[in-house]
Formats: sequence, structure tokens, C-alpha cells
Amino acid sequence: MYYIESDSVDPRYNLALEQYAFDALSVGRDVFMLWRNKNAIIVGRHQNTVAEINAAFVKEKDISVVRRLSGGGAVYHDLGNVNFTFITKAGDSGVFDFASFCRPVVRALAELGVTAEINGRNDMTIEGRKFSGNAQYHRDGRVLHHGTILYDSDLGVVGEALVVPADKIESKGLASVRSRVANVKEYMREEIPVDRFMAVLRDSMFREFGMERYSLTPEDVAAVQKLRQDVYAAWDWNYGASPAYSMVRERRVEGVGKISVHLEVKRGVIEGIAFFGDYFGAADASSLVQALIGRRRERGELARALENIDLGAYFHNLDKETFLDILAR
Repeated sequence: MYYIESDSVDPRYNLALEQYAFDALSVGRDVFMLWRNKNAIIVGRHQNTVAEINAAFVKEKDISVVRRLSGGGAVYHDLGNVNFTFITKAGDSGVFDFASFCRPVVRALAELGVTAEINGRNDMTIEGRKFSGNAQYHRDGRVLHHGTILYDSDLGVVGEALVVPADKIESKGLASVRSRVANVKEYMREEIPVDRFMAVLRDSMFREFGMERYSLTPEDVAAVQKLRQDVYAAWDWNYGASPAYSMVRERRVEGVGKISVHLEVKRGVIEGIAFFGDYFGAADASSLVQALIGRRRERGELARALENIDLGAYFHNLDKETFLDILAR
């Protein structure tokens, strides 16, 4: 397993580095990365960016907004947050096996006297308070798993920068983002600075996986910089042009996440459709879109259009009847 530690705190560069490691460096070797970003909101691949952020606050505080490869919800990064990434073969346990990648972090925290648990579909918690959100991207039989570790983050900014939809608050019985998140530092036997915490985490991973440090070559850095400029610094990737739709259907589904379906319907026929949300999905939605375009927005016809569609590839854990409820009820 290669170990890569980014010396940059630019979120656009670090997400480009992650993708480059997945595309080019992990073909023959597993990869583990540690990295930090200066103030940024990292948006899930399927999310509608403008609906997830407090735009005025983001502009005032000069917070970067960058879209990542993986699904899931938007998260806030600052220099008090440590990010970790595993890139490896997907294995036989399924694309979205979060626990296997979270357990090494739980074990590392235990060395520091912190008792953490893996909860929900992609969270790690301490005494019921979330300190880590995790997401995955899958392609060509490999998986990129990355997660946050709130160590000494400004939790007040987390609450101001992100928009928490009412349906998420209601479904979880939460008063605010701030009330349900925590910094690991609060639970440490002995407070240490974030760079020392990062070193302890790194050393634990070296002991567990027998890693080998990988130093980026000038050619690697040039390729990462190009990917940064072409993708992660591009407005089209981070925000994207969202066409006007005549109808929006939304549902938060237990074990799936929020799904928002934007529909352009004329004379009962679907002429345009787009999907947003904090769900996880391995497949590109373009083929699903093509299967539904030109169909009447009627449950029976849509069911026939989905007969040979593996819906779980697009929305992990979603069954067809619930999807039809969202589309046509």
C-alpha cells in the first residue's frame, strides 16, 4: 500500500490528487492518503450545489465550494479537520461497505483513549455525536473511500455554511447541525495539536498496513495540476448549469438518503429529468434518464421502463416501488 500525504491545503488540488491517485497510482497498488483543506464546502457528486450552501455566508467568508467524485452529502472542511482516503479493490462485500474502511480509524482513536462507533449508513460517532462522514466512489472494480475527521474544527461555521433541509431535521429529530457534531479533541485524554493528531493517525496506519511512502514526481504534480484546472476549479463541475424543470418530486428514504427528481413534463410525457440528492450510486444516471425520457408519467408505463434496470446501481438500497412512488404518485 502506498502512503501519500498532501502538502497542499487547496481543496481543488487535493480532490484532483485523490482522483489522480485513483486513476493512475492505484492500478497496481492500494493507496492511503491523509490531507487537509483550508475553508471549503465539499459537495456530493449528485447534489444540487446551490441548494446545499448558504451562498451569502460562503461568499462573505471566502469559502471554496468544490464537488467531489463520490455521492453523499455536503461537508465542511477547515484546517482543524483531517481527511483520509483508502483506494483499493472493491472486493466481494459490495460497493458501499463503509465499515471496513472506518474500523482502522476507530482502532487508531482507541490508541488515544477515544471510543468511537460506526453508526448509520456512513457516519462515525463519539457518545452519539458525529465526528466523521464518509463517502465512496466505485469504478473498474476499485473503490475510493474517503472520510472526514473533525478534530478541532470551527463547528459554528459548519452550522452557518451548510443548509440543512427541513426533512433531514425532521427525520433525525435534530435541532441543528451543530447540536449533533463533535470534535475528537473534546474527548482526548491529552489535548494535542492537529498536526500531531494527524501524525498519530498516520503511524497507526503504517503499523496496520505496512505502507510505503510515495513521493509525487514532477510528472505526477503536473497531471494533478491539470486535473485541478480542468475539473475541480471549473464552474461547470462545481455548480453546473441546472435547467428549469416544471416539477420537483422529493423524498428522504431511510437507508438511501434524499432523492430530488426534477421533471419537465409536457402533455403527461417526460421530456426532461434530472436527479439530485445525498444518496450513493455507482452508475452514471445518463442511461436511467434515457430509459425514462419519452415515457408517460404514469406508474404502469414507468414500471415497464424500469423492468430491466438495476435501480440499486443508481440509488444504493432503493427499491423500485419507492422510486415509482417518487416519480408518479
